Amino acid sequence: MTGPADLARQVLDVVENLVPLWFSALEDVTPRLSPRQVLALRAVRHRPELNLTTLAEQLEVGLPTASRLCDRLEAAGLLQRCVRLDDRREVGLVVTARGRGFLADVTERLSVRLADALGALPPAERARVEQALRALG
Repeated sequence: MTGPADLARQVLDVVENLVPLWFSALEDVTPRLSPRQVLALRAVRHRPELNLTTLAEQLEVGLPTASRLCDRLEAAGLLQRCVRLDDRREVGLVVTARGRGFLADVTERLSVRLADALGALPPAERARVEQALRALG
């Protein structure tokens, strides 16, 4: 039986093989964003209560770096900063309709690439992948 450390290395190998699929999905969408910009946009979409400080903490970057990320996303029309009604000193972050469309496009392109990769596996291997994902989920 495989130990946790060996299994972790196998999972890492799989993840490293999936990263190029994600990068290729990003290359096909407009506007062209860095992976970190996409991660920031996704973080705000998943947690609409995020402010700039919390986003910086979640991305593990400094506040100036997070601010520049948001500047670029806002300039592209993907993100909007807004003053919170309950605390006018705090600026909230909101993904715009264009930003949601962008993320949906990236997700769709990545889904197609993953479906192609999984479709190339024999049925028994796909079943094992599905079982492993259920166990991790």
